Amino acid sequence: MHIPDGLLDPKTFGTAWALGGAFMVYAVTKTNKELQERQIPFMGVMAAFIFAAQMIDLPIGVGVSGHLLGGVMAAVLLGPWSASIIMTTVLALQAFIFLDGGVTALGANILNMAVIGVFVGYGVYLVIRKALPNRNGTLVGTFVGSWVSVVLAAAACAIELAISGQGSFKILLTAMLTWHAIIGLVEAVIATAVVGYLTQVRPDLVQQTSKA
Repeated sequence: MHIPDGLLDPKTFGTAWALGGAFMVYAVTKTNKELQERQIPFMGVMAAFIFAAQMIDLPIGVGVSGHLLGGVMAAVLLGPWSASIIMTTVLALQAFIFLDGGVTALGANILNMAVIGVFVGYGVYLVIRKALPNRNGTLVGTFVGSWVSVVLAAAACAIELAISGQGSFKILLTAMLTWHAIIGLVEAVIATAVVGYLTQVRPDLVQQTSKA
């Protein structure tokens, strides 16, 4: 899902940079206010896990790859603002050091994965968690929210590529959603397994974000 340099036109990547950048400035402010000191090491662990998972790419076409995200899993455990910071950090490292995703397209990748993916997916999680206020709700919410986050981030990517003239919107959307609907299921299973394990050994990690 990482968009490389050269695929987005200046208007599209400029708008994405403005939106993604503004959102991240606010996210940093929120995180500084809400983050507990004992959560900081866990943020590092989560960032490393997501970084490693995202490095496994599956080529889809038009220079775009498919991979796991991890945003909702991080949001369930650390809250959505911290999760968005983690995702942005991972995406920036991949773009600047490993050349996985373009620098000009970094704003779009942040918007797709660290904003849309995290917050919409986490919103789905909260709705399900409210309907099922127990451990089952946490697990079902994580599963569904994770899948939704991957699919919606892929749809946003397809829209940006189509706006930039990289192909038919219908073809791009079909290709992205077909692959990412499957990838989303893999992500949902992994995220649910991780959250499920932590609800057993460290339930406070999930419960502390229930008000986020």
